[in-house]
Amino acid sequence: MKKTKMKSLVVACVATFTFLVAQNSPVEAITENRVIKEESLWKPIKTIDDSKQNNEPKMGISNKTQKSGLQPNVIEAEAPKKEVEKPAVTISNDEKDLMARLVEAEAKGEPYEGKLAVATVVLNRVDSPQFPNTITGVIKQKVSDCYAFTPVQNGEINKPASDESKRAVEEALTRTDRLSNSLYFYNPEIATDHWIESRTVVKTIGHHVFAK
Repeated sequence: MKKTKMKSLVVACVATFTFLVAQNSPVEAITENRVIKEESLWKPIKTIDDSKQNNEPKMGISNKTQKSGLQPNVIEAEAPKKEVEKPAVTISNDEKDLMARLVEAEAKGEPYEGKLAVATVVLNRVDSPQFPNTITGVIKQKVSDCYAFTPVQNGEINKPASDESKRAVEEALTRTDRLSNSLYFYNPEIATDHWIESRTVVKTIGHHVFAK
């Protein structure tokens, strides 16, 4: 009776061991399969091709702009504004008007440079000890019985000045070009005073010769 129980116990143990072995194999297989599958998820990272990356459009520039070869709009720095030159000589508005009317009468039909030169001669005379020291004094100066400037003599100076003559006066007041301190100007075709022709010629502008 004891042998029979003992035999039954051995058989039961063997059966249990066999069952465990049978159960263990699938578990290991499943575990191995899972490891293989999980490792397969780790794919190599795709490296970026530098050559392709350089060809990609940069931020802010459309593909259309790159293909067409057009340059993107670039905001240029605003150029500094040119400062208006301040007058080196200050005169009253009445003197400016008188001077502009003389320039208009003496250099009407002459280029702007010629008008500027006439205004410069007036200012050079104001600075010279040989002439009166005011604009009005220079323009209305009398030599013997005649005025120094013909337009004052014949009344042409009373006509209004053009905008160009006014601008010539304003520029002359900056004194950036004193025309080599010229004190005289004349038209050689109509000049009757031969003394003026003895003066040193500085420049010829239009129909006028400027001298000192």
